Amino acid sequence: MKVYSVRELSKLAKISVRTLHHYDDIGLLKPAKRSEKGYRLYHQEQLLLLQQILFYREMAIPLKEIAQIINDPDFDVLKALEFHKGEIARQIQRWEQLLVTIDKTMLELKNNKAMINDEALYRGFKPEEAKQVRQEAIDKWGEEEMENAEQRIREKGNTGWKNHQENDEEINQLLASMVGFKPDDVRVQKVILRHFKQMNLYYEVSKERYRGLGKLYVEDERFTQYYEKYKEGLARFIQQAIEVFCDNDLKVIT
Repeated sequence: MKVYSVRELSKLAKISVRTLHHYDDIGLLKPAKRSEKGYRLYHQEQLLLLQQILFYREMAIPLKEIAQIINDPDFDVLKALEFHKGEIARQIQRWEQLLVTIDKTMLELKNNKAMINDEALYRGFKPEEAKQVRQEAIDKWGEEEMENAEQRIREKGNTGWKNHQENDEEINQLLASMVGFKPDDVRVQKVILRHFKQMNLYYEVSKERYRGLGKLYVEDERFTQYYEKYKEGLARFIQQAIEVFCDNDLKVIT
């Protein structure tokens, strides 16, 4: 049977000699025997017991409680190892989940290095117009809903917001190229469906709200001018196409 001195065990277990002395003094881990000169000597049984002690210490269990556990007559090393294995597996799962969370947070922070500001949120409007538009939306839909919509945009990060704006531009260009088509043309309605889905990325758009949005394009000069820069008559064309889409219960009828 291999015998370990206190220094050999200290090196093997990567704990200090003083700690082993302390465990001996409090009766937590007694050496198997002592040499003629009084030096502590340990066998494999003590190594296994020390392993258990260190496992329980990793779980932040006080030494007094560890002593009660390992000194219990029913204490079984194999069952204890099975218990520790399960605990370690759960810890690994927890740490893996934390790593996923950290990676996700890091990615979001990288995408949001330059936070989206109010100017970016209301690009296309003059500062005074943007402020007025925002206040009108609050008056109509409520401040909470307005703030939720703005937060959803900010959460996209600069990359996501840029992609969103590119989709907006593509939809507007497509609709501008269709001015002169009948509003109920299936080709127009497919683009309007894209427009509707795009709007729902800002906030939940009901049929009534979508109709109201269409009317806003022709009744509010600021929105009319925004669309007219693409092509004359575009604001009215979109409003008419939206009416058809809503009449068809927010579906494209082919």
